Amino acid sequence: MTITITAFERSPDGGKGLARDTRVRWALEEVGQPYEVRLVSFAEMKAPGHLAIHPFGQIPTYEEGSLSLFETGSIVFHLAEQHTGLLPKDRNARARAITWMFAALNTVEPPILELTTARIFERDKPWSEERLPLVKDRVRARLDKLSAYLGVADWLDDTFSAGDLLMVSVLLRLRMSGILDEYQNLAAYVARGEARPAYIRAFTAQFAINAEGVKDSQR
Repeated sequence: MTITITAFERSPDGGKGLARDTRVRWALEEVGQPYEVRLVSFAEMKAPGHLAIHPFGQIPTYEEGSLSLFETGSIVFHLAEQHTGLLPKDRNARARAITWMFAALNTVEPPILELTTARIFERDKPWSEERLPLVKDRVRARLDKLSAYLGVADWLDDTFSAGDLLMVSVLLRLRMSGILDEYQNLAAYVARGEARPAYIRAFTAQFAINAEGVKDSQR
């Protein structure tokens, strides 16, 4: 059965790998599963056909035969359970990897998304300058703990896992803010994730779509 995921027809980040379909592409590349991509516009994301798969009108979605999924955490977890490469065989190590998946999405990502909102969507508000430092402090509070835990290790546990895939994907959102550079071990950790062949293939595929869109708009 062919796996089909959805992605932005034109990503808001211009193909920098921050759109959440990149996480699913990366997971598919790590487990060696071929897939097809159905590109959707913002209008199509709100149409009944897409809402039947993703009730909140977002991307990515995942379809394989009669199975339809949404939410990147759920999709990555499904792939990790169905194929080797993203979860350890040892039961305890497996449980720890799953814990880090939840930590990435539930503990580390929320303040980072709040920072994105503050920097991009609320910067014209009269209270923006006062609020922004508070939001950054909340991000640093998470990174302080994460950095201390990671220390000099390559990955969050003994080997790369779905927990690392999601954590690196989350931390990538901080690059433009400069906060990631304040933590040398976390910046190096993200760089190791980006250097993985599977990530490079995923990023290249996502970037190519947006690069082609730019060319089309210039013709």
